[in-house]
Amino acid sequence: MKIGIFGGSFNPPHMGHINAIQTVAKKMGLGKVHIVPAAQNPLKTPVEGPTAEQRVELTKLAFAQYGDTYFVDDQEIKRGGLSYTVDTVMNLRKTYEASDLYLIVGADKFEELAQWKDFQKILSETNLVVTTRPGYDVPESLEEMPGYLKPLVADFDFNFIELTTGRNIQFITLRDIEISSSEVRKWLRTGKPVEKYLPLSVESYIKEHKLYRNLGERIGDYKKFTEFCANVLFSRKGIAVRGFDLTEASAPSEYTLIASGTSTRHAAAMAENVVMAVKEEFNLHPQSVEGIDEGRWVVVDYGSLIIHLFYDFVRQEYNLENLWKQGKDLGLKDPHPEA
Repeated sequence: MKIGIFGGSFNPPHMGHINAIQTVAKKMGLGKVHIVPAAQNPLKTPVEGPTAEQRVELTKLAFAQYGDTYFVDDQEIKRGGLSYTVDTVMNLRKTYEASDLYLIVGADKFEELAQWKDFQKILSETNLVVTTRPGYDVPESLEEMPGYLKPLVADFDFNFIELTTGRNIQFITLRDIEISSSEVRKWLRTGKPVEKYLPLSVESYIKEHKLYRNLGERIGDYKKFTEFCANVLFSRKGIAVRGFDLTEASAPSEYTLIASGTSTRHAAAMAENVVMAVKEEFNLHPQSVEGIDEGRWVVVDYGSLIIHLFYDFVRQEYNLENLWKQGKDLGLKDPHPEA
C-alpha cells in the first residue's frame, strides 16, 4: 500500500490543504496519508496563533469528514522542539518500506530541500511527490534541476525523476484554491469572511476558542509599540530608521516602520531582534514574517504596525516612503546616539 506523508504548520488547516492532499491521493493511488502537524518548522520564524495541541485538533476537524484514508499523526508535536522531516520519515520507516512512502511537498520546498536536515537520507528513505501550480516549469533536463539534486539523478522522463538512491520524484499539478494560511489568519483577524476557505468545523472551533484575535487587544497603544520597535532597530544599528502614522491615510496598517541594513544578513538580523524583543516584552509573536531567508526586503506584520526592513540599495529601488506622503512622519530619533 502506498503511504503519503504531508507535513506543515496547519495554522490553520484550510481548503487548499485538503484539495492538495485529495488530488495527490487520487492521482498517486495512496491508500493512507499521514498528515503531520509540525511542532516548530526550523526554517520559519514563529508566528502568533493557537497552541500546538490546538493545531492538531483543528487538523483533525478539517479531515474528519474525509474518511480513514487521512490520519492526523501528532508525532512531531509529541517530540516537541524543532521538527525535522527526516526524524518523521525514519520513524515511519519502522512500519513501512521506503518504496511505499511518498513525501508530499510543494514546489517551493522542493527547491529549498538542500536546507533540510539530512536531505540525502530523506531521498533514500522515501519517494518525493512535488505539487505544483499551473505554469510551473517542471525540470526537463539535468541542467534545469536544483543543484543539490543533479548528482542523485539516475534517469528522468516527463514528470518523473529516478534517483540513484532507488527512490523517485514525481510532479503533480494542482488546480485548486489559491489560498495560504497567512492570508486566512489575516482575514480572521480583520473579520473578513473565510467560510469559502475553511471547513465549517474548523471555523466554529476558531470562533469558540477565540483564536486569531486582533493583536491590538494585547498591544494597546500602537504608537508606543511602534516607538518600542524603532528603538530596537536603532540599537541594532539600523540605517535611516523612519516611522509613519498612517491613521489618516489609506493604508493596510495604522503605523509603519522602515529601516535599512548594510547587508541582507543585517536586515534579517534586525527582523530577528525585533521579534525576540517583542516576544520578551509583550509575550507576542508577529502575525507573519516574510522575506527573512533572503534579507533583501523583510516584512514583519504586527497588524496595525507593519515593519519593512531592507538591504539598503533595495530600499532605494522601491522608495516606499513616497507611498506614505499622506501619513505623518513620527520624527523618530535614536535614544542612544553614539558620541
